[in-house]
Amino acid sequence: MTPSGISRRELVRRGGLLSLVPAFLRGGAAPAEAAGAAPPAPAVPAGPGLRPGPEIYQSIGVRPFVNARGTYTIITGSTALPEVRAAMEAASRHYVHLDELAEGVGKRLAELTQAEWGMVTVGCSAALTHATVACLTGGNPDLHVRLPDLRGFPKDECIIPKHSRNVYDAALRTTGVKIVEVDTADELEAAFGPRTALAYILAGPNADEGPTSTKAVCEAANRRGVPVLVDAAAEILTVPNVHLKLGAALVGYSGGKCLRGPQAAGLLLGRKDLVKAAWVGSAPHHGFGRGFKVGKEEALGMLMAVEMWFRRDHEAEFKQWQAWLDTIARRVQTVPGVTTSVSQPEGLSNRMPTLQIRWDKTKLPVAGDAVARQLFDGNPRVSLFPGRGRMGTNETGLSIGPYMMAAGDELIVAERIVAALKNPVSVETKPVAAAAGDLTGSWDVRIEYAASTSTHGLHLRQRGNELDGVHQGDFVTREARGTIDGDSVQIRSNYPESHGDALNFTFNGKLAGDSLEGELDMGEYLKAHFTAKRRESRRG
Repeated sequence: MTPSGISRRELVRRGGLLSLVPAFLRGGAAPAEAAGAAPPAPAVPAGPGLRPGPEIYQSIGVRPFVNARGTYTIITGSTALPEVRAAMEAASRHYVHLDELAEGVGKRLAELTQAEWGMVTVGCSAALTHATVACLTGGNPDLHVRLPDLRGFPKDECIIPKHSRNVYDAALRTTGVKIVEVDTADELEAAFGPRTALAYILAGPNADEGPTSTKAVCEAANRRGVPVLVDAAAEILTVPNVHLKLGAALVGYSGGKCLRGPQAAGLLLGRKDLVKAAWVGSAPHHGFGRGFKVGKEEALGMLMAVEMWFRRDHEAEFKQWQAWLDTIARRVQTVPGVTTSVSQPEGLSNRMPTLQIRWDKTKLPVAGDAVARQLFDGNPRVSLFPGRGRMGTNETGLSIGPYMMAAGDELIVAERIVAALKNPVSVETKPVAAAAGDLTGSWDVRIEYAASTSTHGLHLRQRGNELDGVHQGDFVTREARGTIDGDSVQIRSNYPESHGDALNFTFNGKLAGDSLEGELDMGEYLKAHFTAKRRESRRG
């Protein structure tokens, strides 16, 4: 009760009248004091919400799965080691100065890896970007704050052998650096000039031999004082580092693959001056690299992953992977007509044995990709590849990588595969219907993306049920091929990774006279809706 004998509930009920009375007369706070009062807490939205625990993902409608593929980013790479999680939790309990943390981490990484210095980045892609910035700016903030506008820079070119062009070299190109592509020894020698800032190599079998191998590029670059950057994202960590020994100045690694560090972390190792210049150009420092922020938790989690690399029993891990594959192989071979074999890894990337499961689809009438989809859509959910590598004319199958499997997963994978092969999902096959029309000619294609639209062109030739032609995009033109089955049309186009980018479009639509409408599957870039109109009446 209030001194006047009116309850607080009654005061609330009479709020409309009381609002006319000054606050100080109501016994409330003075205006200045009231202004500092905390606002009421917002109402909690309906629904159970996020529930930490074994079903944290299910609590928001996301279904986890058994990873029998490997350390692919789209399926969240690897699971962090327990020691990594413990280091991140401990790091989260304190405040530190990030420049001081970078010094401490850099020094320890140098001690562990035998590189001159090290730096934790937001994944390997960020390591490539920071390395490029270091080679362009040398740690000079006057240059750094102008990125990606390289006008007036003393150096602005990057040499890349043709075999190393890939979708990840976008991490270099985002800085504005000009790419100079080479394919022969003569082209390599001629490419170097006063504007060459660096050379880039994608580590792998293609870079091991030939006139533009890592060794050849390093020798040519080092004669001219040009740093070489190696992308070793999926490789195991070697000490002494194989790439630095060959003459590279910098090498980048993913932290969330075989190292089993934080998924959003990576490493840049190499020349101390360049790694330190890379740090100057990264967050928390303002400018181009501010968006590549590494928290204290990721920094120490990544460092712990490197510490653990030297404590882990890699031989025992490999034997465990092999044992899991043996278990799966024995179980699936109980299905008549199924054979298995194990291929051993070559090179330093994704070093794991791989189980190849094969069958004759004329005798066991289900395709490997159909089984893979069934396992991914079913429960328990399993992610694996359809058959990879060389296969016979009627052969199909599955491919299993145990890299990121956990104990017990091998039993789930085996049982799901056996069940799918013994009770295959029937797919009704119909003869191809006569084409409902002739798509020969030019078509204007309106594509509705997530937040924009664009008009592409399709220039097609139809022969029976087969289609070929050209897909003209916003900037690049690529070959197109497809089919028409009745009024159902499918057209595929591909812009290959050899250009440094990859675009894979599949138009699935229905033909109605001079109109075509349906869904566009853009692979990793998800889906969109499209409508197409014939540009003009078809001519012979």
